[in-house]
Amino acid sequence: MRTHLIGGGWDTEATEAVYRPFLADASRHREPTVAVLLLDEGDGAQDFARYDTALRKAGSCTPVSVLVPLGGTLDPARLDGADALLVGGGLTPAYQDALAPVFGDVTGLLAERGMPYAGFSAGAAMAAGSALLGGWLSDNVPVCPEDASEDLDEIEVRPGLGLVPWTVDVHTAQWGTLPRLIEAVALGRSSHGAGVAIDENTVLVCDDERAQVSGLGRVHLVRTGQNGVEVRAYRPGQQFTFSPGRPDAP
Repeated sequence: MRTHLIGGGWDTEATEAVYRPFLADASRHREPTVAVLLLDEGDGAQDFARYDTALRKAGSCTPVSVLVPLGGTLDPARLDGADALLVGGGLTPAYQDALAPVFGDVTGLLAERGMPYAGFSAGAAMAAGSALLGGWLSDNVPVCPEDASEDLDEIEVRPGLGLVPWTVDVHTAQWGTLPRLIEAVALGRSSHGAGVAIDENTVLVCDDERAQVSGLGRVHLVRTGQNGVEVRAYRPGQQFTFSPGRPDAP
Protein backbone atom coordinates (compact mmCIF):
# COMPACT_ATOMS: atom_id res chain seq x y z
CA MET A 1 0.00 0.00 0.00
CA ARG A 2 1.00 3.61 -0.50
CA THR A 3 2.72 5.87 2.00
CA HIS A 4 1.47 9.43 2.50
CA LEU A 5 3.97 12.02 3.75
CA ILE A 6 2.34 15.19 5.11
CA GLY A 7 4.52 18.21 5.82
CA GLY A 8 2.35 19.44 8.69
CA GLY A 9 -0.10 22.34 8.68
CA TRP A 10 -3.78 22.79 9.48
CA ASP A 11 -5.11 24.92 6.63
CA THR A 12 -8.67 23.69 6.10
CA GLU A 13 -8.46 24.52 2.38
CA ALA A 14 -5.94 21.70 2.03
CA THR A 15 -7.73 19.08 4.14
CA GLU A 16 -9.40 17.11 1.36
CA ALA A 17 -6.39 17.19 -0.96
CA VAL A 18 -4.07 16.03 1.82
CA TYR A 19 -6.16 13.32 3.48
CA ARG A 20 -8.61 12.03 0.87
CA PRO A 21 -6.07 9.87 -1.05
CA PHE A 22 -5.09 8.23 2.24
CA LEU A 23 -8.71 7.43 3.11
CA ALA A 24 -9.31 6.16 -0.43
CA ASP A 25 -6.42 3.71 0.00
CA ALA A 26 -7.90 2.58 3.32
CA SER A 27 -11.53 2.27 2.28
CA ARG A 28 -11.79 -1.28 0.88
CA HIS A 29 -15.47 -0.66 0.12
CA ARG A 30 -16.40 0.26 3.71
CA GLU A 31 -15.84 2.96 6.28
CA PRO A 32 -12.20 2.53 7.33
CA THR A 33 -10.97 2.56 10.90
CA VAL A 34 -7.90 4.80 11.14
CA ALA A 35 -5.54 4.35 14.07
CA VAL A 36 -4.13 7.80 14.94
CA LEU A 37 -0.89 7.32 16.83
CA LEU A 38 0.11 10.35 18.89
CA LEU A 39 2.76 11.04 21.46
CA ASP A 40 0.88 12.31 24.50
CA GLU A 41 2.70 15.24 26.09
CA GLY A 42 -0.30 16.07 28.28
CA ASP A 43 -2.70 17.28 25.61
CA GLY A 44 -3.18 14.09 23.61
CA ALA A 45 -6.97 14.23 23.64
CA GLN A 46 -6.99 17.75 22.19
CA ASP A 47 -4.41 16.77 19.58
CA PHE A 48 -6.46 13.76 18.54
CA ALA A 49 -9.55 15.93 18.11
CA ARG A 50 -7.78 17.95 15.39
CA TYR A 51 -6.90 14.83 13.39
CA ASP A 52 -10.38 13.42 13.96
CA THR A 53 -11.93 16.58 12.51
CA ALA A 54 -9.59 16.68 9.52
CA LEU A 55 -10.04 13.00 8.65
CA ARG A 56 -13.82 13.11 8.92
CA LYS A 57 -13.92 16.23 6.73
CA ALA A 58 -11.90 14.43 4.07
CA GLY A 59 -14.13 11.34 3.95
CA SER A 60 -16.18 8.75 5.78
CA CYS A 61 -14.00 7.06 8.40
CA THR A 62 -13.68 6.15 12.07
CA PRO A 63 -10.54 7.62 13.65
CA VAL A 64 -9.35 5.83 16.80
CA SER A 65 -6.97 7.45 19.26
CA VAL A 66 -3.73 5.58 20.08
CA LEU A 67 -1.91 7.71 22.65
CA VAL A 68 1.61 6.83 23.81
CA PRO A 69 2.88 8.70 26.87
CA LEU A 70 6.10 10.67 26.60
CA GLY A 71 8.90 8.18 27.28
CA GLY A 72 6.67 5.19 26.52
CA THR A 73 6.72 2.58 23.75
CA LEU A 74 3.92 1.71 21.36
CA ASP A 75 2.17 -1.60 22.03
CA PRO A 76 1.51 -2.92 18.49
CA ALA A 77 -1.57 -4.78 19.76
CA ARG A 78 -3.28 -1.40 20.02
CA LEU A 79 -3.35 -1.29 16.20
CA ASP A 80 -5.55 -4.40 16.01
CA GLY A 81 -8.67 -3.76 13.96
CA ALA A 82 -7.26 -0.74 12.14
CA ASP A 83 -7.47 -0.42 8.37
CA ALA A 84 -4.88 2.37 8.20
CA LEU A 85 -2.27 4.04 10.38
CA LEU A 86 -1.67 7.77 10.77
CA VAL A 87 1.32 8.81 12.88
CA GLY A 88 0.98 12.40 13.99
CA GLY A 89 3.24 15.29 14.86
CA GLY A 90 5.11 16.42 17.90
CA LEU A 91 8.67 16.03 19.14
CA THR A 92 10.31 13.87 16.47
CA PRO A 93 13.05 12.30 18.65
CA ALA A 94 10.38 11.18 21.13
CA TYR A 95 8.43 9.49 18.33
CA GLN A 96 11.59 7.64 17.34
CA ASP A 97 12.02 6.49 20.95
CA ALA A 98 8.41 5.29 21.07
CA LEU A 99 8.56 3.39 17.78
CA ALA A 100 12.14 2.09 17.51
CA PRO A 101 11.64 -0.98 19.75
CA VAL A 102 8.68 -2.12 17.60
CA PHE A 103 9.75 -1.06 14.08
CA GLY A 104 9.59 -4.66 12.85
CA ASP A 105 6.16 -5.24 14.36
CA VAL A 106 4.74 -2.10 12.80
CA THR A 107 6.17 -2.63 9.31
CA GLY A 108 5.17 -6.29 9.42
CA LEU A 109 1.61 -5.36 10.37
CA LEU A 110 1.38 -2.79 7.57
CA ALA A 111 2.61 -5.32 5.01
CA GLU A 112 0.50 -8.21 6.27
CA ARG A 113 -2.73 -6.22 6.28
CA GLY A 114 -1.97 -4.01 3.31
CA MET A 115 -2.52 -0.96 5.50
CA PRO A 116 -1.72 2.49 4.11
CA TYR A 117 0.49 4.70 6.26
CA ALA A 118 0.22 8.45 6.66
CA GLY A 119 2.80 10.46 8.53
CA PHE A 120 2.11 14.04 9.64
CA SER A 121 5.23 16.09 10.40
CA ALA A 122 7.16 13.83 12.83
CA GLY A 123 5.24 10.86 11.45
CA ALA A 124 6.47 11.72 7.95
CA ALA A 125 10.07 11.91 9.15
CA MET A 126 9.69 8.49 10.79
CA ALA A 127 8.68 6.86 7.47
CA ALA A 128 12.27 7.04 6.21
CA GLY A 129 14.91 4.37 6.71
CA SER A 130 17.31 7.11 7.85
CA ALA A 131 15.04 9.44 9.82
CA LEU A 132 16.09 13.06 10.18
CA LEU A 133 15.04 13.90 13.75
CA GLY A 134 16.12 17.52 13.96
CA GLY A 135 19.06 19.72 14.85
CA TRP A 136 20.02 23.14 13.57
CA LEU A 137 23.83 22.93 13.53
CA SER A 138 26.32 21.07 11.38
CA ASP A 139 29.75 21.00 12.99
CA ASN A 140 28.52 23.90 15.10
CA VAL A 141 27.54 25.96 12.03
CA PRO A 142 23.86 26.98 11.80
CA VAL A 143 22.01 25.49 8.83
CA CYS A 144 18.40 26.30 9.77
CA PRO A 145 16.54 28.28 12.44
CA GLU A 146 17.05 27.10 16.00
CA ASP A 147 13.28 27.04 16.50
CA ALA A 148 13.17 24.05 14.11
CA SER A 149 15.74 22.08 16.09
CA GLU A 150 13.37 19.60 17.83
CA ASP A 151 15.42 20.19 21.02
CA LEU A 152 18.60 18.95 19.28
CA ASP A 153 21.75 20.91 18.49
CA GLU A 154 23.68 19.00 15.81
CA ILE A 155 21.76 17.41 12.93
CA GLU A 156 20.72 13.96 14.09
CA VAL A 157 19.70 10.97 11.98
CA ARG A 158 18.52 7.68 13.46
CA PRO A 159 16.82 4.56 12.07
CA GLY A 160 13.21 4.91 10.94
CA LEU A 161 10.52 2.64 9.55
CA GLY A 162 12.01 2.38 6.06
CA LEU A 163 8.68 2.78 4.24
CA VAL A 164 10.05 5.25 1.67
CA PRO A 165 13.43 5.47 -0.09
CA TRP A 166 14.22 9.03 1.01
CA THR A 167 15.01 10.88 4.16
CA VAL A 168 12.19 13.33 4.97
CA ASP A 169 12.11 16.86 6.36
CA VAL A 170 8.92 18.85 6.94
CA HIS A 171 7.49 22.36 7.51
CA THR A 172 9.95 23.32 4.79
CA ALA A 173 8.85 26.79 3.66
CA GLN A 174 7.38 27.67 7.04
CA TRP A 175 10.35 26.69 9.23
CA GLY A 176 13.21 27.06 6.77
CA THR A 177 14.32 23.42 6.99
CA LEU A 178 15.43 22.84 3.39
CA PRO A 179 19.10 23.70 4.16
CA ARG A 180 19.08 21.10 6.95
CA LEU A 181 18.02 18.37 4.54
CA ILE A 182 20.57 19.54 1.96
CA GLU A 183 23.26 19.27 4.62
CA ALA A 184 22.14 15.78 5.67
CA VAL A 185 22.29 14.60 2.05
CA ALA A 186 25.67 16.28 1.50
CA LEU A 187 27.04 14.51 4.59
CA GLY A 188 25.92 11.13 3.24
CA ARG A 189 23.46 10.57 6.06
CA SER A 190 20.26 10.32 4.02
CA SER A 191 18.46 7.24 2.70
CA HIS A 192 19.83 6.26 -0.75
CA GLY A 193 21.58 9.63 -1.04
CA ALA A 194 18.28 11.48 -1.36
CA GLY A 195 15.67 13.34 0.65
CA VAL A 196 12.37 15.13 0.25
CA ALA A 197 11.48 18.40 1.99
CA ILE A 198 7.72 18.92 2.27
CA ASP A 199 5.86 22.18 2.89
CA GLU A 200 2.95 22.40 5.28
CA ASN A 201 -0.52 21.58 3.92
CA THR A 202 1.17 19.39 1.31
CA VAL A 203 1.36 15.62 0.89
CA LEU A 204 3.70 13.42 -1.11
CA VAL A 205 1.93 10.15 -1.99
CA CYS A 206 4.44 7.36 -2.58
CA ASP A 207 4.12 3.89 -4.04
CA ASP A 208 6.95 1.52 -4.96
CA GLU A 209 8.42 3.68 -7.71
CA ARG A 210 6.45 6.91 -8.06
CA ALA A 211 5.64 9.90 -5.85
CA GLN A 212 3.04 12.61 -6.50
CA VAL A 213 2.52 15.99 -4.85
CA SER A 214 -0.90 17.24 -3.68
CA GLY A 215 -2.05 20.12 -1.51
CA LEU A 216 -1.06 23.78 -1.40
CA GLY A 217 2.74 23.82 -1.23
CA ARG A 218 5.89 22.38 -2.74
CA VAL A 219 8.05 19.32 -2.32
CA HIS A 220 11.79 19.68 -2.88
CA LEU A 221 13.71 16.62 -3.99
CA VAL A 222 17.31 16.72 -2.78
CA ARG A 223 19.80 14.20 -4.13
CA THR A 224 23.48 13.63 -4.65
CA GLY A 225 24.62 14.30 -8.21
CA GLN A 226 27.80 14.40 -10.25
CA ASN A 227 28.54 17.96 -9.17
CA GLY A 228 27.35 17.81 -5.58
CA VAL A 229 23.85 18.10 -4.17
CA GLU A 230 21.00 18.78 -6.61
CA VAL A 231 17.65 20.30 -5.62
CA ARG A 232 14.44 20.28 -7.65
CA ALA A 233 11.03 21.64 -6.67
CA TYR A 234 7.73 19.93 -7.50
CA ARG A 235 4.32 21.58 -7.46
CA PRO A 236 0.89 20.02 -6.74
CA GLY A 237 -0.03 17.60 -9.51
CA GLN A 238 3.58 16.90 -10.45
CA GLN A 239 5.31 13.59 -9.81
CA PHE A 240 8.67 11.90 -10.02
CA THR A 241 9.85 8.31 -10.20
CA PHE A 242 12.45 6.46 -8.19
CA SER A 243 14.97 3.88 -9.33
CA PRO A 244 17.40 2.31 -6.83
CA GLY A 245 20.09 4.81 -5.98
CA ARG A 246 18.58 7.71 -7.91
CA PRO A 247 15.21 9.49 -8.03
CA ASP A 248 14.50 10.91 -11.46
CA ALA A 249 11.97 13.21 -13.05
CA PRO A 250 9.48 11.37 -15.31
